[in-house]
Amino acid sequence: MQARPLAVSGAWELTPVQHRDERGTFLEVFSDSALRAATGCGLKIAQVNTSVSKAGVVRGIHLSDVPPGQAKYVTCARGAVLDVVVDLRVGSPTFATWEGVLLDEVDRRAVLVPEGLGHGFCALTPEATVTYLCSTGYAPQHERSVNPFDAELAIAWPREDLEGNPLELFTSAKDAAAPSLSEAVRSGILPRLADVEAFLAAED
Repeated sequence: MQARPLAVSGAWELTPVQHRDERGTFLEVFSDSALRAATGCGLKIAQVNTSVSKAGVVRGIHLSDVPPGQAKYVTCARGAVLDVVVDLRVGSPTFATWEGVLLDEVDRRAVLVPEGLGHGFCALTPEATVTYLCSTGYAPQHERSVNPFDAELAIAWPREDLEGNPLELFTSAKDAAAPSLSEAVRSGILPRLADVEAFLAAED
């Protein structure tokens, strides 16, 4: 596994080793020991989710309260997505910074999204299939979101698919109605960096 730290502090891009022969391909989609060796971070898995999205679908930007927090290990099993991680930890040196990573069925990269960070993606192909390994189970009372098209975040969502064809972006009514970054800060729904760090230290 190759690991690259993202511009968002604490987030990582992971590229697995793929073993190919006349039968096809084999790889370790997830290995806690390899993840710890590469990044110093582990992931206790409580739930695994899969979404299938039409081309142009934008999901996010989603995060969870800390505590209880929710870390994610995200891969794309079919098709391709631009996966985006956003620092939503108030007080973080990289607050409001985002970075996008191409996840696809070719390189089979993954993204580690620690507690306190926002996550979303844009589907670049029909039936883009994304799998999320989550550290905690679904808890709707702790779910938060920020509008993926917020001008302050200024996420550069793709306007073309992988073949250069125009991509019409659309999202759910819930995500479209999510607050802007400024509104989320004012309402106090975003985690504070100090609280996230204290939570993670207690978990170790």
